[in-house]
Amino acid sequence: MSPMTYAWQGGSETLLRFGPKSGPLVLAAMPPFEEANRTRAFMVTVLRALAERGISNALPDLPGSGDSLVPIEQAALGDWRAAFRDAAQALRADHGSVYSFAIRGGALLDTQADLAGRYHFAPMTGAKLVREMLRTRLAAAKEAGEHFDAGAIEPPGAPIELAGNRLSRTLLADLAAAVPAAAGTIRTVRLETDAQSADLKLAGAPLWRRAEPGNDAALAALLAEDIAAWVVACGG
Repeated sequence: MSPMTYAWQGGSETLLRFGPKSGPLVLAAMPPFEEANRTRAFMVTVLRALAERGISNALPDLPGSGDSLVPIEQAALGDWRAAFRDAAQALRADHGSVYSFAIRGGALLDTQADLAGRYHFAPMTGAKLVREMLRTRLAAAKEAGEHFDAGAIEPPGAPIELAGNRLSRTLLADLAAAVPAAAGTIRTVRLETDAQSADLKLAGAPLWRRAEPGNDAALAALLAEDIAAWVVACGG
């Protein structure tokens, strides 16, 4: 694992590199907010397993996430997508073909990037993401005896605390309208317990549902094996 930085139109962010310095590269997209904390160790396990299989990969911080200096309340969906696009563009110089690997809401972030293919694990719409955050906030408000109006989050207005973060109303509105990319080479993989359609279903636990960060080495190995085979099948 080697850290570096990449430039995007709004500044620069940190990017972790795994695996070979050449050949096809898989660029990872974490789910936003609290799910990023719950799944980061799992994501890194998948990326290390990919590197062991000879597939180069990278994990970028996006504006307002990870070690970014951008305050989370200034985060914007457009900036996330632009930063992911620019990271892919920067890495293409050494790797030629760049693919994405996105978990959950991360599938909303690779839509602007020029990619050879998109691999989405348990992808979700932005509307569902926002609904889940609102349900969590409503439950917390009820337990604390506080009032929270889930129907009053539209812009304009001050940032709203959701998922443990102060988020802009514009970001929430943009997320509510966001969907994963539907065109191009896309492979969709889900857990066996997910009733939605997929190209492949795997056994494993939904780590994003847990209260604390977790990992699943067996599932990570299955994903890495499938991603590596898919990249080769796509032409590498």
